[in-house]
Amino acid sequence: MKVAVIGAGNSGLISIKCCLDEGLEPTCYERSEDIGGLWRFTPEVESGRASIYESVVTNTSKEMMCYSDFPFPENFPNFLHNSKMLEYYKKFVEKFDLLKYIQFQTIVRSVKKHPSFSSTGQWEVTTEKNGKQDTTIFDAVLVCSGHHSDPYYPLEDFPGINTFKGEHFHSREYKNSKAFNGKRVVVVGMGNSGADIAVELSRTAAQVFLSTRRGSWVMSRVFEHGYPWDICFDTRFQNWLRNTLPTSFVIWLTEKKMNAWFDHANFGLQPRDSTQFKEPLFNDELPSRITCGYVVVKPDVTEFTETSLKFEDGTSVENIDVVIFATGYRFSFPFLDESIIKVKDNKISLYRNIFPENLEKPTLGVIGLIQPLGPIMSSSEIQARWVTRVFKGLCTLPPPDAIRKDIEKKKEIAMSSIHRDTAGGIIL
Repeated sequence: MKVAVIGAGNSGLISIKCCLDEGLEPTCYERSEDIGGLWRFTPEVESGRASIYESVVTNTSKEMMCYSDFPFPENFPNFLHNSKMLEYYKKFVEKFDLLKYIQFQTIVRSVKKHPSFSSTGQWEVTTEKNGKQDTTIFDAVLVCSGHHSDPYYPLEDFPGINTFKGEHFHSREYKNSKAFNGKRVVVVGMGNSGADIAVELSRTAAQVFLSTRRGSWVMSRVFEHGYPWDICFDTRFQNWLRNTLPTSFVIWLTEKKMNAWFDHANFGLQPRDSTQFKEPLFNDELPSRITCGYVVVKPDVTEFTETSLKFEDGTSVENIDVVIFATGYRFSFPFLDESIIKVKDNKISLYRNIFPENLEKPTLGVIGLIQPLGPIMSSSEIQARWVTRVFKGLCTLPPPDAIRKDIEKKKEIAMSSIHRDTAGGIIL
C-alpha cells in the first residue's frame, strides 16, 4: 500500500516511521532542502513553510516530548533550543533510516481523488521539482504540512493602519533583535511568540509595548521543586482531578494557582473571561521585564495614526517606530480542493481532528493539526499510529452518521462558554 506523506517535520517524520511499522510504503514530499519543518531555523523567511525566530526554545520538556522509542540524549537540556530539536530529528532519521523515503525540494501542487476513488480510495498526487511536474497514484495520503505557514494578518481590523508611517509586519518575519536597537516597538498579540519577541526586544529596544486583547495566564517552565512544568502537570491523577471536580471549583483553583507566582491583574494580564481557557503562555522572564518597565502591557489597539497607537482604555503611545503583529496563523491546504477539507472562519470539520467527514473511503488523514496542552510529538505519533492502522484495515471508523454527530458535538463544546475540555489548561 503506497502512502504519500506531505511534509518532513515533526508529524511527517513519525508518519513515515508508522507507515513502515505497519508494512506500508511511504513517499514523503518536503518542499525545502532539509527535514525539521517548524524547528529548522533559516535566517530568511521561506515561502510556503513555517518560519521561527533565532532564539525559539521548546515549551515542553525533553522528558515528555520525545518519540516513544527514541528518547532525547541525556546531555540535552530539559527545554531545547531549536538547533537541539533539529539535531534530535536528524538522529531519529538516521536511527530508523528514514532519509531514503524523503524527496526534498519537491512541492505538492495538488491532491485529487482518483477517478476510481469510490471503490479504491486512491489519490492522484501532483508534485513539482525543478520546474517539472509529475503525477503519482497513491493508496492513501497523510497531510503533515502543519499550521504555521499562512499568517493571520488582519490589518483591516486596525483603523488608520494605512496612515502609519512606521514599519509594521507579521511576527513570522521576525528573526532576531539586531535591527531594533533604540527603537520604540509595539507587539500586538500575546501568545507565546508575542511574549517571547517582546521580552527579547526589551533588551535592545528603547521601549517595548505589549498589546493584549484578552489577557493570558503566564507560566514558568520551571515548576514545583524545580521540575519542568509538564512533568508536574501531565499526570493521570491531575487529568482525572480536572475532569472530576465541578467546573466552577476547578476555575477557582486555577486562578489561585496561576496567581501564586504573581497577581496577573496587577500586571494587566488577567484573562478577561476566566471561564475561557486557551493554552497558557510560557515565559520565565516576562513578569520581571514588566516590573522593571522594559515591557509595558497595553490593552487592545483601537486606532493608528501616523506615529502613534491608541488603545481601548483611552491611552496612547507616541513616536512608535515598529509594530509587530503576533496575531497567529490560518489553516491552509492549497493543494486540496475545498470539497475535501473546507476551511471556514479558520475552523475545519475533521473527525477526531484527523479525517475529513465526507470521504467515501478513509484514505486521507491530517496529522498534527491540534494544539495540545503538552507535547505535540507524542500526540502526532498516536495519531499516525491510528491512521496507518485505519489505512491498513486493522481499525475501522464508525458509520458516517456517527462521524457527523461526533463532529457536531465537538463544535457544540467549542461554542460552550464553560466546559471541561477548555479547562484542560488548568493546573491544580
